[in-house]
Amino acid sequence: MIKALIIDDEPLARDIIKSYLKDNIDLKVLAECSNGFEGVKAINDLKPDLVFLDIQMPKINGFEMLEMIDEPPHIIFSTAFDNFALKAFEANAADYLLKPYSKERFLEALEKATQKINSNAPIATQKIIKDHQESVEILDRIVVRFGNKIHIIGLETIRYIQAQDDYVDIYTHEGKYLKQITMKYLEAHLPTDKFVRTHRSFIVNIEFIDKIEVYDKESYVLHLKEGQKISVSRSGYSRLKEVLSF
Repeated sequence: MIKALIIDDEPLARDIIKSYLKDNIDLKVLAECSNGFEGVKAINDLKPDLVFLDIQMPKINGFEMLEMIDEPPHIIFSTAFDNFALKAFEANAADYLLKPYSKERFLEALEKATQKINSNAPIATQKIIKDHQESVEILDRIVVRFGNKIHIIGLETIRYIQAQDDYVDIYTHEGKYLKQITMKYLEAHLPTDKFVRTHRSFIVNIEFIDKIEVYDKESYVLHLKEGQKISVSRSGYSRLKEVLSF
């Protein structure tokens, strides 16, 4: 018996999936969720084999939701936006459905997912997440898990970001948040007119810069308005000069 979840903010979309599944005795829908917050909890609590997942949802989208899952299941994406769907397909999702889709197309996707589940095929969700992250041109927010909660960090609240091996610490006015992501990725995807990588270990929001002091002939120290001191390399200093025009 395949255990499944339906995660979609549209009641009609959830009803269509349930209607297409009503004669399937080999699959049980454990729960349905109307947003990504509910979806994270349901996946972590119920451990489904398969999730029917909408991509465009309020609060957090389907990709952001998957980042919050410790042991993600097989995914059949559904979306009205084929640019999202193509990326998911290339990343070896169980399958994807472009809304509106027919029952025949739905059952085709379900058969593909069933074969993967029954053959214990590797779950490619981490690759899906990575490929989606790379497809995003500019970030407008960062989603993190904080204990058992999900927190959406607006870029305007970030003071600075510090590298911690394969993770980063994101410092905001509310406190510090840990996220598994690289500094290289953030440097490439944060708005370059607002954030500067001052050092291999630091990215700074220029809105919170107070002053820059010489540390020695090869490096500098950046003082933020709230008192924090940030390392600045020679290349970081050049980037600051370019962005701040001094």
